Amino acid sequence: MGLAPKNVRVFWTAAVSVVVLDVATKWLAVRNLLEHYPRRVLGDVVRFTLAYNPGAAFSMSAGTYQRLIFGGLAMVALVILYRLYRSSKAGETARVLALGLAWGGAAGNLVDRFRSPRGVIDFIDIGTRTVRFWTFNVADSAVTVGAILLALVLWREDRAREAQASAEPPPA
Repeated sequence: MGLAPKNVRVFWTAAVSVVVLDVATKWLAVRNLLEHYPRRVLGDVVRFTLAYNPGAAFSMSAGTYQRLIFGGLAMVALVILYRLYRSSKAGETARVLALGLAWGGAAGNLVDRFRSPRGVIDFIDIGTRTVRFWTFNVADSAVTVGAILLALVLWREDRAREAQASAEPPPA
């Protein structure tokens, strides 16, 4: 069974766009920012602050082999996301888009894990005064948006199944 052509376009356009945008913005950040020195973009709310994260989300650490451990976990995530995409049906555009965004984000950060011995490059810094969100990047944003979109899609599918099941007459 082949994939719907629209699914292929949506998934790979989202995934490749995220990877290209992520790699390009990280390159610009490394080239133009000083590490841990904030550059204001929108007042104090949005800043660009170059940082390297050798761990995982929220700077979780796994010790000496964390680069291999988190790189391996990212590859497992890529395989799972790809399989979910391959199992999608025609017309499931939002699901395919969500999977493409998450896949592209995971791939973008995986590129850093192998390319940079210092860790994943982060540079988007949001907050106000001393209350700051953790520093992140385009790949992190894509994973987050993809995960939220996928959760909404799955929630709507569950509600539709429940509504259909309650509308069916009971078995005789």
